[in-house]
Amino acid sequence: MSTTHIFNVEMTCEGCSGAVDRVLGRLKGQGVDSVSISLPEQKVSVTSTLSADQLLEVIKKTGKKTSYVGTQ
Repeated sequence: MSTTHIFNVEMTCEGCSGAVDRVLGRLKGQGVDSVSISLPEQKVSVTSTLSADQLLEVIKKTGKKTSYVGTQ
């Protein structure tokens, strides 16, 4: 069953949000259903069957400061 997880990610530009979108996009069909990124709010919502910890590790690969907020 999929859950929507919310993360705060330090993103300053389109390039930052693009990097987050790319790393999560690689997991589409492998646990990630959808990704929604709000650059002004610096929030990333991921609907996924993966755990919050797994998603956090994936987002951290971008080198961006990331924290888990909770589920929607």
